[in-house]
Amino acid sequence: MAVAAAAARVWGSSRGLGRVGLLLLRRSGARGLARSHPQRQQQPFSSLDDKPQFPGASAEFVDKLEFIQPNVISGIPIYRVMDRQGQIINPSEDPHLPQEKVLKFYKTMTLLNTMDRILYESQRQGRISFYMTNYGEEGTHVGSAAALDSTDLVFGQYREAGVLMYRNYPLELFMAQCYGNVSDLGKGRQMPVHYGCRERHFVTISSPLATQIPQAVGAAYAAKRANANRVIICYFGEGAASEGDAHAGFNFAATLECPVIFFCRNNGYAISTPTSEQYRGDGIAARGPGYGILSIRVDGNDVFAVYNATKEARRRAVAENQPFLIEAMTYRIGHHSTSDDSSAYRSVDEVNYWDKQDHPISRLRHYLQSCGWWDDEQEKAWRKQSRKKVMEAFEQAERKLKPSPSLLFSDVYQEMPTQLRKQQESLARHLQTYGEHYPLDHFEK
Repeated sequence: MAVAAAAARVWGSSRGLGRVGLLLLRRSGARGLARSHPQRQQQPFSSLDDKPQFPGASAEFVDKLEFIQPNVISGIPIYRVMDRQGQIINPSEDPHLPQEKVLKFYKTMTLLNTMDRILYESQRQGRISFYMTNYGEEGTHVGSAAALDSTDLVFGQYREAGVLMYRNYPLELFMAQCYGNVSDLGKGRQMPVHYGCRERHFVTISSPLATQIPQAVGAAYAAKRANANRVIICYFGEGAASEGDAHAGFNFAATLECPVIFFCRNNGYAISTPTSEQYRGDGIAARGPGYGILSIRVDGNDVFAVYNATKEARRRAVAENQPFLIEAMTYRIGHHSTSDDSSAYRSVDEVNYWDKQDHPISRLRHYLQSCGWWDDEQEKAWRKQSRKKVMEAFEQAERKLKPSPSLLFSDVYQEMPTQLRKQQESLARHLQTYGEHYPLDHFEK
């Protein structure tokens, strides 16, 4: 204390005493001063009461080393409404749709099937350059499309023609796009099956895998900010879910709370890669919880199960502003595309099983017949009528001219840049000199 008092006289202020006193308390000579202020006693603390405070996870501490197993959930169940014979399993899950609507389901699915067969053969005959069929996946298209509002925005991959068809996209425009003629809304610039229609709120298909996923989330975020009472649906396959864009899209959708439905068609193969080589976890639905997304797995060959799941997801996505993930389990009966020969990597018996034993069209037909809404005579008449409609559109598309070559340079820039104008002029000179070597009479002037 005497040392501290002397220091006070040197500094001449109580503030100076505080600074020097603090230094002295850190030395052994200040122990007596410290004893004059009793310390607070630390409360007894049990490790059992210790709760994690980390901001990045909600969990409890454990005192045992154990890694989480990949199959922590032993198989996410597959929701279904109908069995393979078209019988309703649980009456409380029956959507009780009117006859007219169920008949539209069936006619859309069978018309799509007929169009696929004709355009596939068309490509094999060299009439069009490329095609992709939808065999076996018709139920995923129609069931989901029927559950949406007509103004809901659709981002497809390339095997969702049934969604457009359900929205009454004309056969003539399907054919025009595949033939790339003057009636094509895309002016012949896209390869076949890359449809798009602003009027029906269907964003034009692009070939690169999964690019539509983050785009759909951006559109959903915009719809949320505008209070548009609208949902965005984004289709993709299980192969596309391996792309980095899928991760980005899922995470953005969850954190930004966007009204988007991620609709995965898990059809067993990403071109030739089977699901056993595509992922090790329990499919795509299992990924949803990791992102904080409500998820469900449905029987994609059951059009009612797809309808119920999509309808509920849409209702909640709009009401709650949150994303949903639907994994529709189905099977790609056809080749991946006309560039693929699936017999090189799967057996004919495997394909026949799904075609004959568990086809979405057959299942719905059984349901219609059990309700007395459809019979063999109606089936025969509709098959004939639908083929005639497709063939008429097909023949009309073949007769039409191709778009003018000048359209190669339009619709990108408001004012054509100098370099592009030079290319246009160069093409014009080339065709003027060598035009006889090109089928210019097939193109619109």
